[in-house]
Amino acid sequence: MRLIARFAQENENNFEIIDVFDIEIKKTKIDKNNPVTSTLTNKYPAAIWMERKIRDEFGINFEGCVDTRPLVKHERFPKNIYPMRKNFQKIDIEFGEFEPYEYEEVKGEGVFYVPVGPIHAGIIEPGHFQFSQAGEDMLHLEVRHFYKYRSIEKMCENKKPLEIKKIIERISGNESIAYQIAFFNILAKSAGIELNESFKNKSAILLEMERIIHHLTDLGFIPNDAGFAPALAFMSRLSEDARRTLAKVTGHRFGFGAINEEMKYDFSEIFKFINYLEEKINFFENWIIDIPSLWDRFDTTGGLSHEKAQRYGVVGVAARSSGVAIDTRNNQWYKNRGFEIQVRQKGEVSDRFLLRIAEIKNSIQIIRNCKTDSNEKIEFKEFNDGEFHSFVESSIGELFMYIKLKDGVIDRFYVRDPSHINWQAFHTAIYKDIIADFPLINKSFDLSYAGNDL
Repeated sequence: MRLIARFAQENENNFEIIDVFDIEIKKTKIDKNNPVTSTLTNKYPAAIWMERKIRDEFGINFEGCVDTRPLVKHERFPKNIYPMRKNFQKIDIEFGEFEPYEYEEVKGEGVFYVPVGPIHAGIIEPGHFQFSQAGEDMLHLEVRHFYKYRSIEKMCENKKPLEIKKIIERISGNESIAYQIAFFNILAKSAGIELNESFKNKSAILLEMERIIHHLTDLGFIPNDAGFAPALAFMSRLSEDARRTLAKVTGHRFGFGAINEEMKYDFSEIFKFINYLEEKINFFENWIIDIPSLWDRFDTTGGLSHEKAQRYGVVGVAARSSGVAIDTRNNQWYKNRGFEIQVRQKGEVSDRFLLRIAEIKNSIQIIRNCKTDSNEKIEFKEFNDGEFHSFVESSIGELFMYIKLKDGVIDRFYVRDPSHINWQAFHTAIYKDIIADFPLINKSFDLSYAGNDL
């Protein structure tokens, strides 16, 4: 049984923990006067961040959890303020007393520590990496995030469903279209309607374009971090062409607002682009595969084992590169449009790199097989109260979204971005490597900071 998400919500008379597994959803009510429940971390290591986040935001404790350090709350966040409780108001928060964060560290003679971030040399999002080193060898890595915490879940509360659309679109730029599709799936469930084939086909085209753009970008930056800049130059042009194509069709380079009730777009530019892309990606694959010095860096580097990937519940490219055949698109609707799940076995940088090439080729076939000749419009007349959830395969992996509607407004909004799971397994992929390989390994996963931090 795979753990997908663990999160909390506050009801009138109690707190509630919701555990989402791949085969069932469990709910546990908790006394507000004694907010304590049992941990899942002994069986599911990915629950560690989930429980630490719940503790920071709701003040709920977990018996048996060995890691009780703050996660969302950084050093000067006041102790007794829980931003996801209903009594939390939009106020100016005064800094609390500074309490240094205690990093996990390896002790021993000759061991030293290397802090990296949250400010980096490149134009990337903020995240901190604390290395325990013995010479060049990485002995341990602790990932610390939530520098980009925007309290998006709280931001969405007490708003009508359509009022949060622009927030949803902008949670994570690499996954904007995936987030929008997940949101529309929930709107449809709440409205009691079935999304028509026109919507499904057009949204699938845009989702695959988003996947292509993200993969093309990675296929340039991964070799660049191994010292092969020509790949970055080649792929920068292709990914830019893809973004301009998306902008021509939807009006925005990142697809903000692309998923809507009608999507009356001219998709001919996308069909023209994928014909051009198919030729270029085949050339790129034949070219890059014949550079031995590059594969000397890729092979045996950053290995995420099949066992670790399963134990942590890893999703997306990272999972499929480690032999875990998991993809939300693995259903009959997508198979009818040419979807074939791409899987590799070793979980190394080389596997994650080659899997992205294979997925681009498959995305091209999916786009070709999606029909765009219908312009059926979706009409949302009203939204019913209740609890609704949705799954979408973003360019990073399985995205889970949950919305609870009460009295016509959002009572609880929750997202488990694929990066929230994958960041927790990331440290297991570095132990056989040297610190100079860390940027290469990190880029081969290419996880989202914004999607994780919310």
